[in-house]
This record gives sequence, C-alpha cells and structure tokens, in this order.
Amino acid sequence: MAGGAAGAGSAAASRRTLAVACGAHLLHDGYTDLLYLLLPVWQAEFGLSLAALGLLKTLYSGFLAGFQVPAGLLAERIGERRLLALGTLVSGAAYLCVGWSGGFLALVLCLSMGGIGSSVQHPLSSALTSRAFEGKRQRAALSLYNFSGDVGKALLPMFTVAMIALWRWRGATAALGVLGVAAAAAILLGLRGRDGAALEVPAETARPLDPGAARRGFAALSLIGVVDNATRTGFLTLLPFLLASKGVSISGIGVALSLVFAGGAAGKFCCGLIARRVGILRTVILTELATCAGILAVLHLSYDWVFPLLALLGVALNGTSSVLYGTVAEFADPGRRARAFALFYTVSLSAGSLAPVVYGALSDALGVPVMLTVVALAVLAVIPLTIPLKTPLARHAVR
Repeated sequence: MAGGAAGAGSAAASRRTLAVACGAHLLHDGYTDLLYLLLPVWQAEFGLSLAALGLLKTLYSGFLAGFQVPAGLLAERIGERRLLALGTLVSGAAYLCVGWSGGFLALVLCLSMGGIGSSVQHPLSSALTSRAFEGKRQRAALSLYNFSGDVGKALLPMFTVAMIALWRWRGATAALGVLGVAAAAAILLGLRGRDGAALEVPAETARPLDPGAARRGFAALSLIGVVDNATRTGFLTLLPFLLASKGVSISGIGVALSLVFAGGAAGKFCCGLIARRVGILRTVILTELATCAGILAVLHLSYDWVFPLLALLGVALNGTSSVLYGTVAEFADPGRRARAFALFYTVSLSAGSLAPVVYGALSDALGVPVMLTVVALAVLAVIPLTIPLKTPLARHAVR
C-alpha cells in the first residue's frame, strides 16, 4: 500500500513537472515569436528600417541562444526551479519595460534583457521533462512539451492583437509583462522540491551510449537545427512585410501569424504520426520539400489564397523540429541532459537569431520577394544533412 502511494505521488509530481514545463514553454515561445507581430508596429512608431528591425529580433534571439549553455551549467549549482523562475521574471520585466520605451535604443536594452531571461527555458524545461518521464514515456512527454510552445506562438499573438485594440501596443506589452511575473511565481510553487528529484536517474533506465554514434547523431541533429531555425525565423521575419504589401492590416497580420503557429502546433502531432509510418528521415525530407513549396506559393499567390495556405505551411514549417527535438535525449547521458539540450538549442537558435538581421539587411537592398525566394530554397540544404544521421538513428533504434 505504501509503495502504491509513493508511486502515485511520484506520478503526480511528474505530471506537475510536465505541466510547469509546458506552461513555461508556452509563455517564452509566445514572447519570442510575438516579436514578429510587434516589428511592423515599431516600424510605424519609430520609423525603423528593415535592417534595424531585424537587429532587434536578432538581439532577442541571440541572447536567448547564447546564454543557454551558461544556464545549463548554472542550474547544476543553484537548481533548475530557481533559475527557471528567475529567467521568467526577467523576461516578464523586459516586456513591462518595452511598454515604456521611447525609441530604438530602449528597445535594444529591453529585448536584450528579455532574451537573457528566456535563455533558461529550453534547456531547463527539456531536462526536467526528460528526467521526470524516464523510459518509454519520455518521447511522448517531450512531444507534449514541444507542442506547448507552438500553442503559445498561436495564442499570444491573438491575445496581443485584442489587447492592442483596447490599450494600444504599450498597454498590451505591459500586460504581457505582468503575465510573466505571475508565471515566475507559479513556477516556484509548481516545482517545489523538484530540483533534487529531477536530477535523480533510476539505474535501470540509464543505458550506455556508443560515444561515436552519439557524437555523429548529435552533430547531424544540430546541423539540421541550424538550417531549420534559420529558414523559419527568416520567413517569419519577412512574412508580415509581404502581407502588408498585399494590403493586409496589422490585425490581419496577427491572424496570419496565428494561423502559421497553429499549423505548427498541429504539425507536432501530424509529423510524429507520419514519422511512425514512413520513418524519421523520410518525414524530415517531406516536410522540408513542403516548406519550400509553401513559401514559394505564399509569395506568388493572391491575398485570397494566402490565408488558407498559411496553416498548412505552419505544419511543414515546424515539422522537422517536431520530429527531431525529442531525439536529443537519445544521444545524451541522463545526468547531462541539461547541457546537451542547452548546446543543441544554442547552436540551432543562434542560426535563427542571425537570420533576421541578415535577411532584413538584404531585403532592404534586394526586396522582400527576392529574399523569400532565397529562404525557400535554403531549406533544401537539410536533405543532404540527413545522410550522416541515418546510421546513428538506426544504432539507437529511433525510427
């Protein structure tokens, strides 16, 4: 009886950990991708160029990517619970300050602070989730965690559009900041006592890894993440300006982004089901081909056809990440997963952070349509990168 009660308590604690991790992922991913909606607003407010707007997105994403490895190492000293709550508090405070900003330099400072705060989320939440669900349930738990981020990407733009209509953009960003402060308190309460428990790895679930296969698998996953994130952030940075050129209003752009993100959330499930039937590598190739075709179609189709296509494009746009993110744990020692996730996200998100400023600067010179064509074709680079991944995936039985 006591053993059953302990097991039930452990299961409840695992579910609570997953709920907190999903909530943190929802908020922080929503914070990050909400910037795509705010960029045109800031352009109109402060008269910024596309290169300057791209720099703002790059600063946020760059600090987010660059501080993930330090966050993983620091969490081993002060605890994942405290650091995750602190980072969420900093991100919330950054959005509060955005509402009071008076120009480009103030935005630079606020978004840099927000990126540093959000850097803790991916490595710490992923590590907490993977440790709370060791064994056969791990991939399903990580899939649900990944799905929650896309829910945030879909909900927060719609929520912000409604708040902008009521309070304009300054009041909307201040409200988002208050939400982050409240979330930090919820993390502290929801993860009570979970720092030590999260670090425990049952001996029967730990399995030795072939170091060579693990290195090759991790390197291939990271390279695919580089191309995938650069393509996604480049496209999402330029999409609002393409839609504006087609006569879409700011509220319409918010709806369009929500459609893309909602499609991405659905892709977490759809692409996982497809991968079970046709294999991970084939699914990656299919999603990247669909992404290329979808971006080119959005570029050339009329206003009436673009909106129905965006949700389908979102499925393909996030398909690669949804299939491969959960595989990182397969190539990492259970006791070092925070570091592994931190390194993976650092490499892939760094590419995503550089893409907006590069594509923004080139778009100023060449035009948005030309750069969207480049973005569409660049995603095809993932296909040859799947070749060195074949052997490590087979060796780890991840099919």
